[in-house]
Amino acid sequence: MPTISSNYNPPLLFKNGHFSTIYAGIWRKIEGLKQKRERIELSDGDFLDLDWSFSKTTSQKVVVLIHGLEGNAQRAYIVGSAKEFNTHGYDVCAINLRTCSGEQNRLYRSYHSGATEDLDAVIQHILAIKNYSQIYIKGFSLGGNLTLKFLGEDRIIPKEIKAAIGVSVPVDLHSSCKELLKIKNIPYALRFKKNLVDKLKAKQKLFPEKISHEDLKKVVTLKDFDDIYTSRAHGFKDAIDYYKTCSCLQFLPEINIPTLLINAKNDSFFGPECYPYKEANENAKLYLETPSYGGHVGFFGKGNITYTEKRAIKFFNEVI
Repeated sequence: MPTISSNYNPPLLFKNGHFSTIYAGIWRKIEGLKQKRERIELSDGDFLDLDWSFSKTTSQKVVVLIHGLEGNAQRAYIVGSAKEFNTHGYDVCAINLRTCSGEQNRLYRSYHSGATEDLDAVIQHILAIKNYSQIYIKGFSLGGNLTLKFLGEDRIIPKEIKAAIGVSVPVDLHSSCKELLKIKNIPYALRFKKNLVDKLKAKQKLFPEKISHEDLKKVVTLKDFDDIYTSRAHGFKDAIDYYKTCSCLQFLPEINIPTLLINAKNDSFFGPECYPYKEANENAKLYLETPSYGGHVGFFGKGNITYTEKRAIKFFNEVI
């Protein structure tokens, strides 16, 4: 499907990518959503915490929401999406990836950009316990990469999964990592690194034989974290092997359900490889929208409802 045009045109201040990103990540607040937590056990002995919210009327439709790097199901972009979907008759299952629910996970491994086995476990759980006829997926940033990789991998996609959306997705992980290491992104990179290292210190106390104090000292950049922890804990040779193996870009040609990818042109986290025009032009099921504005998971909208929250409702309603 050729790249589709975007009519997103925010107020002047929100045309600045950095302001849009920071506002959405730090200052935006959402009130009035009630979430109910459910813990599911995974086949490897670990667990995932799911935060459910529900439409006021009985629904046959559910949206699975997946947060980004060091996010959780209480972040404004998740809560805002859940509230908007609930308002329009969708139930919502918001995933807290491993270590992200406020409690350390049990294993040495954690979550990462390619861990689609966890998304699959959630989908299978929903199919087993709920009588939903329509399942949708919306992933943000890292969660978007998970979503698109899941859909393009060599697996049978359940017939109940009708469509998906990825917002601000680093479809080429190495490209995104290189951008995050640039001077323009130092504040974001430092924030991510601090959170990741704090979790790694907690992990080191539980598994001192697997990571040393010297290893912790070597984590200067986000790539160092992926070299020292992500790759070792999840079976990759190094950070570059992890990026190459888990980038969803290579899986886009195989996506076979309607899927919308929204990546803003002024997203400072993305290099040119994160805008897959060729792949979208060659896959009738893949819709690529590249607004001029939006930053990274920004997309400010009137009434405290973002452009991508409204766009998701429209897209899901259109594909059925």
